[in-house]
Amino acid sequence: MGVKPPTLEEHLETEAIKQLRVLYSQLFDGLRTDEMAMLFTEDAVCEFSDDLPYGDWVGRDEIREQYRKVAGSASKPFSFMHATTNGWVQLTGPDSATGSWFLLDLGLGDNPNPVGLLGVYNDVYKKVDGEWFIHRTRIDHIWTQGSAGGG
Repeated sequence: MGVKPPTLEEHLETEAIKQLRVLYSQLFDGLRTDEMAMLFTEDAVCEFSDDLPYGDWVGRDEIREQYRKVAGSASKPFSFMHATTNGWVQLTGPDSATGSWFLLDLGLGDNPNPVGLLGVYNDVYKKVDGEWFIHRTRIDHIWTQGSAGGG
């Protein structure tokens, strides 16, 4: 099994999706949840593994409100940081893709261990009017220390 080199067009599309995922973290950690919610399709779904206390959120409006609540526990912008690494994106059609990312949720509180949660994002992306959006995201919990914030 090998990896076929992407075409230039495929590379540009996957890079746009990677930028989308990074922007999500930047906006959420910066407590800019209204802007962050606009990265989701109108009918997007956020799912969380059963051992996380969030349930599932359906639709951009609910996603905005729920992330606003989670971000409300932060004392200031970037008091928690979502480091997403090892991104893997696969185009599944001209307007669809999937992706997977490792999540290191870091908290800057009093806990001497800043790593609060390790997890995996599994995403479905949708291209609408030439722009990529998160259509479905699932956060699977791997390990929790408990000091960091939010999804």
